[in-house]
Amino acid sequence: MKNTTLCYIEQDGRYLMLHRVKKHQDPNAGKWIGVGGKFEENESPDECLVREVKEETGLTLTRWRCRGIVTFVSDEWPTEYMHLFTADGFEGQLTDCNEGELAWVKKEDVPALKLWEGDRVFLELLTKEEPFFLLKLTYRGEQLAGAVLNGHPLAL
Repeated sequence: MKNTTLCYIEQDGRYLMLHRVKKHQDPNAGKWIGVGGKFEENESPDECLVREVKEETGLTLTRWRCRGIVTFVSDEWPTEYMHLFTADGFEGQLTDCNEGELAWVKKEDVPALKLWEGDRVFLELLTKEEPFFLLKLTYRGEQLAGAVLNGHPLAL
C-alpha cells in the first residue's frame, strides 16, 4: 500500500494539469493528471502536498483544501490511498517538470483530455463542489471496473 497526494491547482477557471510524457516506465504515461506524489517518511498529507507541488511546479501553495480520499485497487499495482486536494492560492513562477509538461487547461476542457476513467469521477465531484468524500476505484488493467462513493456503488 502507498499513500499519495494529488492536487488540482486552480486559477481563472483553469486547472494546472500535468501531461505525463517524460518519465520512463510511468503507469500514467500519456495521461493528464494533477500534480502530487508519494509521501516521504513522517510526512502528513499536507506536508507531502506542499513539497510535491513545489518540486513539480516551482509554486509554493498558500491556500488549499483536502477534498477527499480516493482508494485505488488494481490487479496490477499495490493499493493506493490518494489524498485529493484543490488549491487556489500560490506564489512563485512555474518551472519545468521532469515528469511531463505543465499546462493551464480550462476546467470545461479537461474531460476531453486523455485521463484515467476514475479521474473523471472525482473531477466531476470537484466540479459539483461535493463535500469531503471517500471514493474507491477498482481497476482491471487500465479499465475502470468499479466505483464506490461514500459506501454506495456508482453506475459506470
